Amino acid sequence: MNIPASLPSDPAAQSGKVNLLDFDRQGLRDFFASLGEKPYRADQVMKWIYHRLESDFARMTDVGKALRAKLEDTCYVGPPRTLFDKAAADGTHKWLLGMDGGNAIETVYIPEPSRGTLCVSSQVGCGLNCRFCSTATQGFNRNLATAEIIGQMWVAARHLGNVTHQQRRITNVVMMGMGEPLLNFDAVVAAMRLMRDDLGFGLASKRVTLSTAGLVPMIDKLSEVIDVSLAVSLHAANDELRTELVPLNKRYPIAELMDACRRWLARRPRTSITFEYTLMKGVNDQPEHARQLIKLMRKLPTGTAKVNLIPFNPFPGTQFERSTPEVIRAFQTQLLEAGVLTMLRRTRGDDIDAACGQLKGQVLDRTRRQASFRQHLAAGVPHAS
Repeated sequence: MNIPASLPSDPAAQSGKVNLLDFDRQGLRDFFASLGEKPYRADQVMKWIYHRLESDFARMTDVGKALRAKLEDTCYVGPPRTLFDKAAADGTHKWLLGMDGGNAIETVYIPEPSRGTLCVSSQVGCGLNCRFCSTATQGFNRNLATAEIIGQMWVAARHLGNVTHQQRRITNVVMMGMGEPLLNFDAVVAAMRLMRDDLGFGLASKRVTLSTAGLVPMIDKLSEVIDVSLAVSLHAANDELRTELVPLNKRYPIAELMDACRRWLARRPRTSITFEYTLMKGVNDQPEHARQLIKLMRKLPTGTAKVNLIPFNPFPGTQFERSTPEVIRAFQTQLLEAGVLTMLRRTRGDDIDAACGQLKGQVLDRTRRQASFRQHLAAGVPHAS
């Protein structure tokens, strides 16, 4: 693939202009209509942006000169700025992408023999406070705009030499980076539409996955507006422990969450839900915890639930430890013998802090969580909340 020589314009220099990455296909057509242009012109430009990864209107050669001049005056293609990128020994790649006001987010690409998965962030920090997640210790600043979400994929695709519908380096996208995607519903849905659109990155529904900690009303809403895959960040199968690990459970307990999962499956025939379960030493990795999880999975129709076991990835200041390999294998075996489809996620990118639960950008925290964590860290006290 020939990567365009032109580089994206600095959004800071585009004051007053419209970022075209903020529009899904219908939004882009509506914007072009406001410029007095036909819808097919929007489709042409959209293919240049997402198929050829072009940000310079002057290089969009099948677009008329008058329209190119109009676009130059009124809009731009502005993905996030890459502050640095780093590759791990196993081929995992992480980008730190600059936002406004000194904030930054992280995006991770995980290559495997049969696919390449991009882990995308939805917020600067996270509005939730899951105790075992490094992102949570940084607190929360704001939601990302659609351009900042799809822009992560644009940056990664350009860096990797991805060619939509041809040489795909990015075959799967997971909304599992920084933040809770369903707390940024509209922007995330618009970005996922671009991931799926044939004029965008053209991924199939099963290859775009949204992971949620369990915002029940928004799971229902999501099933009504877009066809993507669903993952639930579970981590415990009883309310007492899950509320301790995932405080959102106090608002939407497991019974309500499972009801939402059943409604999702009813609306999505021939699909399944992935339940993510991070194994922490002595916390949720015992045989009794596996039995609770088996019982919970049996409440869903046969063949519709998959459990993804994730060895805990430590970070400075955490009170949790990774379960031993023997305990992890025993936990997985117990589930498999009970007929629960169970996969063990191999830890990737931990040498560059790119593994699951380790993402940590630069967050100008609006909460007191980051300051509290730093106080505990300075005092050498494990962070408990």
